[in-house]
Parts: sequence; C-alpha cells; structure tokens
Amino acid sequence: MTAKPKRPSDISQRAKMIVDIAAGEVEETESTPTEKRASKAGKKGGPARARALTPEQRSDIARTAAEARWKKR
Repeated sequence: MTAKPKRPSDISQRAKMIVDIAAGEVEETESTPTEKRASKAGKKGGPARARALTPEQRSDIARTAAEARWKKR
C-alpha cells in the first residue's frame, strides 16, 4: 500500500505541496479499492449507528464525550 503524502497544516507549506503536486515533482497516488471501500463504509456507519440509538443513548454518549473533553483542561 502506498501512503499518500501528508498535507501540512501550515498554509505556506501546504501551498508549496500543492504547487509541487501540480508541477509533477511530488506524485499524488490514487486511493486503493480497499481504501475507497473503507471510506464509504465509514461514511455510512456513523449515521446508521445514530439511527439505531435511542435519544437517551445518544445523549449519554454526548455527555460522556463532553466530560472527557473538559477533563483534559
């Protein structure tokens, strides 16, 4: 499996990466069929899980996540 070049978070570095890709200096690879399938499944999974949960269960999950975020501070 060929790894895609990681996109930098810095704006200047990202712009340079885009120019390098456009100029052909860095080759950007296509996603493999396995990666495409996994991405598609991931996009379906979240909404399907949300539909399967009751409002109370979703609320409990959200509360737990919020507590975890606030605990880090």
